[in-house]
Amino acid sequence: MSISTSERVGVARLLSTPTPDLAEHRAHFGPLPCLDVPQLVDLLKCAGLVGRGGAGFPTWRKLADVAAAGARHPVVVANGAEGEPLSDKDAVLLHRSPHLVLDGLALVASALGAREVHVYVGAAAVQSVRAALAERGDRRTQLTEAPDAFVAGEESAVVNRLQGGPALPLDRTLRVTRSGVRGRPTLVQNVETLAHLALLARYGPDWFRAAGRPDEAGTRLLTLSGDLARRGVLEVESGAGLGALLARRGVDLRDVRAVLVGGYHGAWVPGAELAHTELSVASLRRFGAAPGAGVVHVLGTRRCGLAASAEIASWLGQQSARQCGPCVNGLPALADVLTRLARRERTPGLVREVHRLSEVVTGRGSCRHPDGTARFVRSALAVFDNDVAAHLQGACEVAA
Repeated sequence: MSISTSERVGVARLLSTPTPDLAEHRAHFGPLPCLDVPQLVDLLKCAGLVGRGGAGFPTWRKLADVAAAGARHPVVVANGAEGEPLSDKDAVLLHRSPHLVLDGLALVASALGAREVHVYVGAAAVQSVRAALAERGDRRTQLTEAPDAFVAGEESAVVNRLQGGPALPLDRTLRVTRSGVRGRPTLVQNVETLAHLALLARYGPDWFRAAGRPDEAGTRLLTLSGDLARRGVLEVESGAGLGALLARRGVDLRDVRAVLVGGYHGAWVPGAELAHTELSVASLRRFGAAPGAGVVHVLGTRRCGLAASAEIASWLGQQSARQCGPCVNGLPALADVLTRLARRERTPGLVREVHRLSEVVTGRGSCRHPDGTARFVRSALAVFDNDVAAHLQGACEVAA
């Protein structure tokens, strides 16, 4: 996908030139400051930067937690696995501006005194990252290709892969910030988060907060997909109006049935609510959604919401790590019942069974995959309630 230049705001420097070499990068951005952990923590607190990988966790907390573990040489990881099928932002960022990501990685590795540094990315970004590391003469940083799997980017799965195991989540009692790669405190940060950090170190928190909302500062990268003509990756202010954003991309909101925000573990926002919804945690909370990894997927009025949701749920059921009952048994069963409903099976108990199964799998998995899938399915039933009623009568609001 391509980056839109017309909608960049705030941190427009993030992708200012296509794939610059190291000399161009340094000429444009200038030297990278050297900061210690207290300085970095203070900078991140003042800026309010939260992770851009999906969870939205305050960036300073992870850094402080690793530092507080007391290990002399923790491990630092740039995570660009991006197993989310609807997201391209990390791959595009790593292709267009890998040195900015590597700047952020170098900054935290130096502050923490890390001797083991990793870049963990999907296949699409391997070549550009390898070339950037070679330009920098960086022989310390290890490059690992992430498998094309939904759960491969979960931070315990990242740790497991880097220590020689499969890229599957671990059932853990300790956070990876305390016990990660080979038992050492490990900082796993999304690549977009590291790029923002590299800019923050140069331009300061006031510059970062000049964009976005007081409670959600800065900008974020979005991947737009679905039923719209102008798909791609773009940068917007945190808290940007969702309806206005789509309208600027040529979308007639009357033609939108719903928008999936946050990806396959996200939630649907009804088309009728788009004009009154922002890309912020506060605004999206009423739909059970969050900006997450920056996915905005448009579902047009000519598509059945239940059918689209059942397809996604079935895919998620196949992405199980196969390590616990909720994933192995619960998710396929949940997807099957939703699929039966999408196929207009006239069984009144189907809706009740979907809710029962979503409650059964929630909070019982080895990782959060069952929770995210159940949340998505519950969102589908809520937003497409008219479809549910029609399907139980053997009909569909969308013409076949």
